Amino acid sequence: MTPALFTLLFLAVLVAHLAMECWLSIRHARHIRRHRGHVPTPFAATVTLAEHQKAADYTVARVKLGIHEIVIGAIVILAWTVGGGLDSLDRAWREMEFPGLATGTGFLISVFLLSAVIDLPFGAYRTFVIEQRFGFNRTTLRLFIADTIKGALLLLVLGGPLAALALWLMVVAGSLWWLYVWLTWTGFSLLMLWLVPIWIAPLFNRFESLTDQALAARIQNLLQRCGFKAAGIFVMDGSRRSAHGNAYFSGFGSSKRIVFFDTLLKALDGAEIEAVLAHELGHFRLAHIRKRLLFSMTFGLAGLWVLGYLASMPWFFQGLGMAQPSSHATLALFVLVAPLFTYPLRPLASWLSRRHEFEADGYAVRHSDGTTLARALIKLYRSNASTLTPDPLYSAWHDSHPPAPVRVAWLEALVARSQPRRGQA
Repeated sequence: MTPALFTLLFLAVLVAHLAMECWLSIRHARHIRRHRGHVPTPFAATVTLAEHQKAADYTVARVKLGIHEIVIGAIVILAWTVGGGLDSLDRAWREMEFPGLATGTGFLISVFLLSAVIDLPFGAYRTFVIEQRFGFNRTTLRLFIADTIKGALLLLVLGGPLAALALWLMVVAGSLWWLYVWLTWTGFSLLMLWLVPIWIAPLFNRFESLTDQALAARIQNLLQRCGFKAAGIFVMDGSRRSAHGNAYFSGFGSSKRIVFFDTLLKALDGAEIEAVLAHELGHFRLAHIRKRLLFSMTFGLAGLWVLGYLASMPWFFQGLGMAQPSSHATLALFVLVAPLFTYPLRPLASWLSRRHEFEADGYAVRHSDGTTLARALIKLYRSNASTLTPDPLYSAWHDSHPPAPVRVAWLEALVARSQPRRGQA
């Protein structure tokens, strides 16, 4: 392949990605507006028209911002690649005449930091305009700045050594460098699973043990029924930044912990919290977390194998605006363009994620109460202003969770099928 031909291929893929994302987003916004005037029948008794319209307006506002992010993101990729941005940055680092490893590491860290700076206005607008307008934002400007600085420092402390190690392996490990880099990345990912809940998350939020003894007893009973052991049950001060509620698992092995946002505990009663937790336990007991990790590792291995081939192809660098091939240019270019070429796989990833959500709901019905889970989900849809009427095609392409009407109907069907068996038992 010639550099010019690869440039044309890259531009065609970029334009197709941009057109598809914009079309899906516009379609999504139009679909929501079209159904803004009435609450879907399954939710008519639990969601008011005002709440439904707030969710519609909130989602459309986020979609509009997303379209701007898509367009600016495409422009930034063009500027980095065929526009010569990466090449200019590479020359600037080479002119400082640092050792090769320091030059490559500095180049990569610069790319990531500059990309974060470009994304910063979107994050600020989302937080202080959209979230503020709809009553969700509780982040102060001081906290926003502190979070940004902490994120940048973590990139330097963790990303710098990881980038240096990857570049070193690319030089000394021979033709199989991509395998050693993959092993390094896999090890780092597993380390982060242990490190994040214990050391990194507390840098941003406060975690306290659950003090509600009645709720703690209910949760411990559920954990016993499900055969699950956790290092602790914690409440996170999510209300410090947002009114949105959530719950999640983090860590693995002895560091596994259950975390509830304090906003979630205020929105749901004890039975509903138990049902939501049963769903989350389903992800663990059905090996969804392990399957997703294995999928990510396999996909990463395939990507690095492809990168091992591209690293020896001059047209890959020249076609993307880099005059001089290098290990650090290889990694930077791949990080920028790989999402464009793997974009057609996104619906498959979304489908697998939604399938896991259905399976976890089934687990929750078997170990808790499906009707209560459905009631809890509706409360969360309402309090988080989640749209009840997403565009089906947009949802199939992007959403990791089933649309609200589909999920609630699925739960009702599961409950209906389980009742005869319970009655016979």
